[in-house]
Amino acid sequence: MSKASAVPPTICFLCTGNAARSVMARAMFADRAPGYRAVGAGTLVIEGLPMSSRTRNAMADLGLADPDHRSSQFGKGHVTADLVVAMEPSHVAWIRQHHPAVAARTATLPRLVRDLPPDGPLVGRVASLGLSTVEVGSWEEVVDPASGEQADFDACAATLDDLVGRLVELLGPAC
Repeated sequence: MSKASAVPPTICFLCTGNAARSVMARAMFADRAPGYRAVGAGTLVIEGLPMSSRTRNAMADLGLADPDHRSSQFGKGHVTADLVVAMEPSHVAWIRQHHPAVAARTATLPRLVRDLPPDGPLVGRVASLGLSTVEVGSWEEVVDPASGEQADFDACAATLDDLVGRLVELLGPAC
């Protein structure tokens, strides 16, 4: 298979309802890392819902939009992702319990920007982290703005903007 026809690596952003954090992170990543396929999902989702208006507003303030977004439960269509980027420790625990085959490719966004080696093939860099057994700490949470005000969503978007930017730099171009 030639490089031009190669399938791009898939990065799945995972939160609880696939309505705020994973939506914002996926849109930010897709905007900055065109060589990758970015998808989003949740651990406890009502399928097919649009994002909240506060999520949409927070994204718009950063020049991002995803008008076609509909919430999606993590499942068969997501288990083949090259990397699952979780928003909090409970999402990692959920993957370990419900999709253990994916655990070695699942980490929180804060852990990835702290620990992912910057060089080499993605598969090897992710494998080097020992993610299926690493102890996940409370420091790894991206705070869920779900029941908060617009300012909470804006603060979450700012946090994600920084973390996603750092992840894009670490991942480098898709090869």
